[in-house]
Amino acid sequence: RQKIDIVANTQLSSVEEFQQLVISEVDGATIHLNDVAKIELAAEDTSVSARLNDKDAVYISIWPLPGANEIAIGDRLYKKVDELNKTLPYGISIDYAYDGTLYMRDALKEIFTTLAETVILVGLVVVLLMGSFRSAIVPLITIPISILGAIAAMAMMGFSLNLLTVLAIVLSVGLVVDDAIVVVENVARLMRQGLSKFDAALISSRQLLVPIISMTLTLAAVYAPIGFLSGLTGVLFKEFAFTLAIAVIISGIVAITLSPIMSAYVSPKGGEESWLTTKVNHLFERLQRRYSQLLIHIFKWQGQVFLIALVISLLTIPFYLDSKKELAPIEDQASVMFVIQSPPDASLAYNVAQMNPVIESLQEIEGGKKIWQIIFGGGGFGGLELVSADNRDYSAQSLVPRIYGKLSQIPGLNMFPILPSSLPSSGQFEIEMIVKATAPYSEMKQYADQLVGAAFSSGKFLFADTDLKIDLPQVELQLNREKIADLGMNVGEISEQLGILLSSNFVNRFDANGKAYRVIPIVNDEVRSKTEAILSLDIKLPTGELLPVSAVADLKWKTVPRELGTFAQQASFRIYGGVAPSSNKEAALSAIENAAEEILPLGYSIDYAGESRQLRKEGNTLIMVLGISLLIVFLVLAIQFNSFRDPLVVLLGCVPLALSGALLIPYIELTTINIYSQIGLITLIGLIAKNGILIVEFANHAQELGANKLAAVTEAATTRLRPILMTTAATILGHFPLVLVTGAGAEARNSIGI
Repeated sequence: RQKIDIVANTQLSSVEEFQQLVISEVDGATIHLNDVAKIELAAEDTSVSARLNDKDAVYISIWPLPGANEIAIGDRLYKKVDELNKTLPYGISIDYAYDGTLYMRDALKEIFTTLAETVILVGLVVVLLMGSFRSAIVPLITIPISILGAIAAMAMMGFSLNLLTVLAIVLSVGLVVDDAIVVVENVARLMRQGLSKFDAALISSRQLLVPIISMTLTLAAVYAPIGFLSGLTGVLFKEFAFTLAIAVIISGIVAITLSPIMSAYVSPKGGEESWLTTKVNHLFERLQRRYSQLLIHIFKWQGQVFLIALVISLLTIPFYLDSKKELAPIEDQASVMFVIQSPPDASLAYNVAQMNPVIESLQEIEGGKKIWQIIFGGGGFGGLELVSADNRDYSAQSLVPRIYGKLSQIPGLNMFPILPSSLPSSGQFEIEMIVKATAPYSEMKQYADQLVGAAFSSGKFLFADTDLKIDLPQVELQLNREKIADLGMNVGEISEQLGILLSSNFVNRFDANGKAYRVIPIVNDEVRSKTEAILSLDIKLPTGELLPVSAVADLKWKTVPRELGTFAQQASFRIYGGVAPSSNKEAALSAIENAAEEILPLGYSIDYAGESRQLRKEGNTLIMVLGISLLIVFLVLAIQFNSFRDPLVVLLGCVPLALSGALLIPYIELTTINIYSQIGLITLIGLIAKNGILIVEFANHAQELGANKLAAVTEAATTRLRPILMTTAATILGHFPLVLVTGAGAEARNSIGI
């Protein structure tokens, strides 16, 4: 016996086989499927169209996995695309519509340039203020040791060299030299007093051990809370905070180990200094004498000085409240995107046709490279790609009002220009407020329109709109259940027959040429394009007879919302918009919040989406960190000084005045209060506390030797004047390149540098 498999040709595999499919026999005549239907191998209804400028295209999106190196992926992609382009037929090529790594490359290039400038400036200021290149070697050697140590620690913790970690290294350059400057200055001062190299290094180490430990822990401690934050701020700035804190800790270790030994060998003995060193020393000595005399006079007016200091410190409150606020400064990423909204009954073909005049208008903008679009039946999105910021004399932000003016003049589509978010965000627009309620959408519509009107009238918005639009035409097929029952049928059977005729659902699959295709039965376009034609369709009764739909149903026209918005399982609508050039995100969001408070009745509540949610939930996170940092610094100093009074002297005597001066910058609109400038404020606390630690420690030591309080303070302040001025100058010049930097990523670095 032999086993043989039997295979029947029941599978259809071509259009011809479908055409010859027998469906019935009437009066001896065979009825084939092609006698009653048109059969073709074609595409389903197109739901999306991709275009580059005015040409149709196939859009391929490439997303890196979490933790992947996007620049490395881009480099490999460039090579692969070059290889593929050589093999494609004539007229077909792969091009780049949008490349997010270009901004990253430019930003990293700029920040490494800033790093080099920072190292050079810090080196120059140390050499000039020390008056000796040999003495300057001590703090300068701290820079590579601290940076290399921080990079090694980053590798151990799995951090990468990205925009924020490199920015942390740039900031650290101006900070890590401080402790070494204090050490070498103190050793040189003791040697000028006649001590030997060994004795000067030993005494200096004893004098500075506690202050340097305190200063290092203080500066590292102010960054530590940032690394433990949750949410977007914590995720983004964890690597930044730990990198900076590690660099500072390493510099402190170098200052109490290597720096005293090096200082003893490089510092000249008293009377053997070079002419430049002698001149610089005499200059600081004269300055110290005058400063000492000034302190003696100021101590006679202590009450007045305290009053002036209190007034200046209290200015911190209005400076903060009246400053512009945002989550992060807007970065020029050489791209302006736009959101496309089409009429409620628009088709894909209509939207594609309406985009042609948009493309022509945007191509007139100087500096534009290409315009990409992803278009759907209900709208779409796209972007205008610009040449790099170095090759144009305007910013992408300044271009938004001009583009909005162009887009608003083109009928047929409603379009809004937006800039790519500086930080990861789930939203599309700069302002997105959610209004939740249990009321029907028809009732919510009136409040949505009032809020949009209030947004425009506030003067804070370039454009504003709502997603609650009740203008979508809809036809309701009203079935007569009694008539259907009289025919021996039910509503489900009618719906099933109409679903086969009108929907685009597939009923089967067939294989052809090694591929699987869907079989989709549907009535022709002539019927589908005329709503009333639905009533002329026939339904099959249980008896086999055909009956028009009009016998059991009527049509009713109505308008419904385009979408039924929900948020947190509640009915909702969104108010969204773009901020006017003269305003800021905080002011615009506050304006719409105030309008909601006045307009919305009881039972309505507001929430946020996108960047607005981040602004409200995390915008003040670093201000809380500021308070925690102050508390940590206080506790660290209390342990070091074994006193609760001395930490108060350090913090209350320095921090409020410094914060007042720093907040004056956003108050006069040279920057805004954002997460980067708040990090600058946190850094300022650590720096100012370091100066106070030096003075308090030396004043306590002078009192232990028998000096009265005022004499001890005068001696400590005078003695520590030079290292304080030197460390301050090194920090300022170390951060100064951040203030002047331009190009990709400049806005964030400007904020933290200022």
